[in-house]
Amino acid sequence: MEWGANWLIGQRTHHLLLLHAGALERDGRALVLPALPGSGKSTLTAALSHRGWRLLSDEFGAFDPMTGQFRAMLKPVALKNESIEVIRKFEPSACIGPIFPKTRKGDVAHMAASALAVRRRKEGARPGAIVLPRWEAGSPTKLQRASPETAFSSLAFNAFNYQLLGEAGFDAVLDIVRQSPAWELVYSDLDDAIKALDVEWQALPAGDWS
Repeated sequence: MEWGANWLIGQRTHHLLLLHAGALERDGRALVLPALPGSGKSTLTAALSHRGWRLLSDEFGAFDPMTGQFRAMLKPVALKNESIEVIRKFEPSACIGPIFPKTRKGDVAHMAASALAVRRRKEGARPGAIVLPRWEAGSPTKLQRASPETAFSSLAFNAFNYQLLGEAGFDAVLDIVRQSPAWELVYSDLDDAIKALDVEWQALPAGDWS
């Protein structure tokens, strides 16, 4: 059912730029985490949603070029394999459904969005920052600035419909990058990674996100 919903969203929402990215909101701005499968994107997105960030999506960073905002594309966060127990231990109050074993992606379970995220699902968020995450077993947290060129190529590569949108897709990605500082994040510990992200987010000057 989840994969079918993803397919329908990907096929029918070409008025939006659809990024394969986690997306969360704080202070009216969006934190976008574009990444390939297996990078720890959904795990980090789920964890952030329990530490003061409003979940927009773990799968679709849905940017509306007409409003210049990311939209909420809420559905349960798909946790896979070891990530299921990682999030159970990280946040015991997380509402996680049954485990579906032996799927194409291994064991899968789904974490519900918070009641706050559901209530505020019609509220958008302007671009705020881009984080390129990569989980690496045993690695200390490494968070370093990424160039606009790196951010642009990552967003474009991880967009489901970038080529289909053509010039509009290029302009949308450029708009996001111009407003959003970017970091590359390597992590193995969720608490440490979130602490590092919070420090950088709070250090951004109010009203100046470029």
